[in-house]
Amino acid sequence: MIKKVAILANGGDVAGFNAVIRGIVKTAENSGVEAYGFIDGYNGLLKNEYVKLSTAEDGNAEGILPKGGSIIGSSTNANVFNYKIEKENGEVEYKDLSDICIKNIKDDGFDCIFTLGGDGTQKSARDFSTKGVNVIGVPKTIDNDVACTDITFGYNTAVSVAMEAIDRLHTTGETHHRIMVLEVMGRYAGWIALESAIAGGGDVALIPEIPYDIEKVASKIRNRQSRGKNFSIVIVSEGAKPKGGDMVIQGTRNNGQGVDNTKLGGIGQIVAKQLEDITGLEARNTTLGYMQRGGTPTAYDRVLSTKYGTKAMQLALEGKFGRLTVIKNGKLDDVSLEDVVGQNTKIGAVSGNTTESNIRKVTMDNDLVKTARSVGINLGD
Repeated sequence: MIKKVAILANGGDVAGFNAVIRGIVKTAENSGVEAYGFIDGYNGLLKNEYVKLSTAEDGNAEGILPKGGSIIGSSTNANVFNYKIEKENGEVEYKDLSDICIKNIKDDGFDCIFTLGGDGTQKSARDFSTKGVNVIGVPKTIDNDVACTDITFGYNTAVSVAMEAIDRLHTTGETHHRIMVLEVMGRYAGWIALESAIAGGGDVALIPEIPYDIEKVASKIRNRQSRGKNFSIVIVSEGAKPKGGDMVIQGTRNNGQGVDNTKLGGIGQIVAKQLEDITGLEARNTTLGYMQRGGTPTAYDRVLSTKYGTKAMQLALEGKFGRLTVIKNGKLDDVSLEDVVGQNTKIGAVSGNTTESNIRKVTMDNDLVKTARSVGINLGD
């Protein structure tokens, strides 16, 4: 019998966090279940900091459907299975503090924990499930790279923001006869760049899955020039890289082991400079950055997030734990967290673009790739 549940939002913020929270809380309330939220993701679970959530007239979960971000915060640096601890003498050590989290869950009387997050968040969820915690995950990330689901919440809003940026850059590029480069998020998967390029009428889309040849890109732009089109729109994933080259790393965070500490950024500026030198056209780069994460969610993300939230609570009521809510073949479904993590089965193992990780990347037989090529979008190959 489920009587008391808790939600934690983890990883980078996205539009739709609050819609999922609302979906869980409303479904819980309608079933006589109390819902709570841990503050700032896994950090809140470790510190045992939480609040009661309510959709009553004066409740903290009322009126949050159109609100971006997360009313219970989020964390991007908390791997409680390999937690960074700074000693008084300045030394750093890493400890598995997951048992503290498990004790907190038991002492608080929570029957189930909902983990809203991407591949790293769900890896920890799977690890907690292995240790006997009742966990249900909900797939979040604007990169759309969580395994086993067709789409993650937050992605559609990010694509819509990128598309609007392309529309605006289009008019400037056409007016001043320039190459307009837009760098969008997408560390290891190019879904945002690819779909926004199609939606915005882009001419080039460079994604992590296809190492690019800058001469092939320049050739596309020259071809447009020969047809009297003296401007081009180039969309670049932050994780794109040239053939034989590497991703552009802006810096490395020191947020601990078991989280992705690589800070990407700068590939758009490099591509713009190279294309300007090769083609002779002026080129300008715009890095969209956190604009993709913030703000109100689209109608699609509001509906998707609500579906995910209600599905997650229904799974809890049915006693189906260790699962991730997903969309498979267009339908709401759920899969085992074991399937989500794939070969990354070691407790506390590093998530992200490793040989063990199981993130969802763009494949060359995907309809988006075929569509892009059919309408003449150059993919750098």
